[in-house]
Amino acid sequence: MLTTYTVTGMTCSHCVSAVSEEVGRLEGVSDVHVDLTTGEVAVTSDRPLDPESVRAAVDEAGYAIAA
Repeated sequence: MLTTYTVTGMTCSHCVSAVSEEVGRLEGVSDVHVDLTTGEVAVTSDRPLDPESVRAAVDEAGYAIAA
């Protein structure tokens, strides 16, 4: 299952790593691809993810999901 989010506030490779690491820790996530230029975060998982869990993981990394 592929779900895409738009994350705001990312400006560098450290940002990409932080978001990838936090979202990648969620149960069921098998891959996270972050496009720094567009802010798009594509998450591959084996089940539907709870949107609030993803939001919390992105928040923990120091960024926000665009509304």
